[in-house]
Amino acid sequence: MNKINMKVKDVMKTNVDIVDGMKTVKDALEEMRHIETKSLIVDRRDEDDEWGIVVIADIAREVLAKNLSPERTNIYEIMTKPVITVSEDMNIRYCAQLFANFKLSRAPVVKDNQIVGIVSYTDMVLKGLANYS
Repeated sequence: MNKINMKVKDVMKTNVDIVDGMKTVKDALEEMRHIETKSLIVDRRDEDDEWGIVVIADIAREVLAKNLSPERTNIYEIMTKPVITVSEDMNIRYCAQLFANFKLSRAPVVKDNQIVGIVSYTDMVLKGLANYS
């Protein structure tokens, strides 16, 4: 039986939108540069802070469904923080197990405590298993 030996860095997306937690949802959505983005990484306030994340489902559930104003709702009010991050050198098999254990759909990828990408189940399956031999 062959093992899947691909690393997260081999399948991750490097297009990441990083926003300030003080931004409104409206401003953050307007700042999104990457059309395929389904999440926003919330920047750390300083070196002692942790990264956060807001996925599109959070915005739908916390702003749209509750009929809140995107102009008056700040990202920090709906974000998940701290966010679970993965190393770019993690094997995608273990990354998929981590996602399953913590019910994640995506996670920021870090190198030297800096965000270098984002990885999702979709990335791991479509890019990882497509190259499986």
